Amino acid sequence: MNTTHITILGSTGSIGVSTLDVIARQPERFRLHALTAHRNVERMREQCLAHRPEVAVMVDPQAAESLRTSLAAAGAVTEVRAGPEALADVAREPRVDAVMAAIVGAAGLLPTLAAAEAGKRVLLANKEALVMSGALLMDAVRRSGACLLPIDSEHNAIFQCLPNGYVCAEPVTPHGARRIWLTASGGPFRDRPLDSFVGITPDEACAHPNWDMGRKISVDSATMMNKGLEVIEACWLFAVPASVIQVVLHPQSIVHSMVAYDDGSVLAQLGNPDMRTPIAHALAWPERMESGVEPLDLLTMGKLEFSEPEAARFPALSLAYRALEQGGTATAVLNAANEVAVEAFLDERLAFSKIPAVISATLDAMETEPVDSLDRVLAADRRAREIAGEEVGNMRQVVS
Repeated sequence: MNTTHITILGSTGSIGVSTLDVIARQPERFRLHALTAHRNVERMREQCLAHRPEVAVMVDPQAAESLRTSLAAAGAVTEVRAGPEALADVAREPRVDAVMAAIVGAAGLLPTLAAAEAGKRVLLANKEALVMSGALLMDAVRRSGACLLPIDSEHNAIFQCLPNGYVCAEPVTPHGARRIWLTASGGPFRDRPLDSFVGITPDEACAHPNWDMGRKISVDSATMMNKGLEVIEACWLFAVPASVIQVVLHPQSIVHSMVAYDDGSVLAQLGNPDMRTPIAHALAWPERMESGVEPLDLLTMGKLEFSEPEAARFPALSLAYRALEQGGTATAVLNAANEVAVEAFLDERLAFSKIPAVISATLDAMETEPVDSLDRVLAADRRAREIAGEEVGNMRQVVS
């Protein structure tokens, strides 16, 4: 069995931690080239000592120096690099076979593109790379011959339910799929009275009932913007229009998504809510390997419920479909405005109920442009963040 050399972009986050757990179970199969993080020195130090990567990258230079000093004192031989460009370098490194793209937010775009352009097996957990610049990323995958495999549990489930041999980024394939059902737990507020949304706290929004995720992604789940971003991602991954994709609430998070076919068949992928399942699937594809996840007990799981999400409860979902319809840079604007609004909410500078309002106002304020270059995407991202920041300030003044 050949050894797969892997770089993990965002190793200190939840996906990175789960990836390390999976590959540690297969030491003869995987070797770590690089781990990367923004500034979490303590966790990166623990990971370097436990897993011994060749390289560790800290985007923050001061964090890199602190890590370098700490590892040297411990006698570790891991090389420490600093800065955003170092992320792209370890993603495109010739000896690397696979890149786990797990940096949350727009910060993951450039190294993910670098991995795709270098023809790597890209394990895509950073949905923003497709949301912001789907045309550019998919074109890079096609030109380089990279293999793009989805890590989000929903997209991985869809991928597993498509015909054998279906690979993302190939030209549109008439695979007979009539509808894609994208499941959503509904987050912590699916039954909470709407008139109480204005008082929701960051801790309440981050208390997801089924999944253990970072704070930003947990808030996105609570607003269902996470699901909106996944709709956009699915359109690019599977070459289908938005009209084919329907979001359905499924509180148990057992059915991770479904594909309905022309002959009346519906294929679903089921499993316990644990990200190690899709991670292991993508790492081993087209084979299967042990992941450490407890087997699903069909006899004790109880009933499986499905329902349609309420538009009034989850307006962020409609905003995502709106951005998709506008096309071009609108989805990059959507993502940027959401990141600004969520950060303001987590910092207690914006009410939870105002997150969609900031996003909507930012979409209203910007003209849609074609996604024909990375510079155009990044310019739209920067301008959207400026406008969204102004909208947050305006809403704080109204509240005051």
